[in-house]
Amino acid sequence: MDAEHLQQIEALLEYPFKDRSYLEEAFTHSSLANGRLKSNERLEFLGDSVLGLVICRTLYDRFPAYQEGDLTKIKSMLVSRKVCAQLANALNLPAFLRVGKGTDKSCAISGSIAAACLEAAIAAIYFDGGMEAAEKFILRCFDPLIKQADAKQHQNNFKSVLQQHCQRLFSQTPLYQLLDEKGPDHNKCFEIAVVMDHRQFPSAWGVTKKDAEQQAARNALIELKIIDPETP
Repeated sequence: MDAEHLQQIEALLEYPFKDRSYLEEAFTHSSLANGRLKSNERLEFLGDSVLGLVICRTLYDRFPAYQEGDLTKIKSMLVSRKVCAQLANALNLPAFLRVGKGTDKSCAISGSIAAACLEAAIAAIYFDGGMEAAEKFILRCFDPLIKQADAKQHQNNFKSVLQQHCQRLFSQTPLYQLLDEKGPDHNKCFEIAVVMDHRQFPSAWGVTKKDAEQQAARNALIELKIIDPETP
């Protein structure tokens, strides 16, 4: 790989390599390498673990109210092959990947091969610049997705988030009190409020009790300043 292509890759990664041999290895697919040990497969193996560690640590620090199951769901989505491939393609990394004849026409070039390329690039940065450099690159790529995943988690799981905070702050489970219901049996709506530590939080209406409880939990989380009022 010539110096111009290496510089272009460095520009995409926003990281200048001290030892470009790591970069060359990261962008050499096994279909072209002289033996699999000379391809990016070993770097891919390590990069997957470095990515997982950085994502896990970030989620652990950023979301102290989430239990292990909630963190696992977000982490699994973020480090999936699909997401890694999307990020690799967004950076245009597959365009610089050296592959053998036929492989360049494979649909995998924008799928699993692209994902592997991103993981190999992470490992290359890790070897060349250490964990701090690798973490900086990973968070630059993944931070918007982490925020999206958190918003989705909140949207689908206000009751779970509130319960975790309630147990931590007050050592009790929040109660959902039915205040009112309106409409005929086939088209009712319900008003529910959270009661916690002898305090009633702003109520919410929903077309089902479950929907009303979710929105009532959201109202309580906003009142407790656990989530932002703009959280969907």
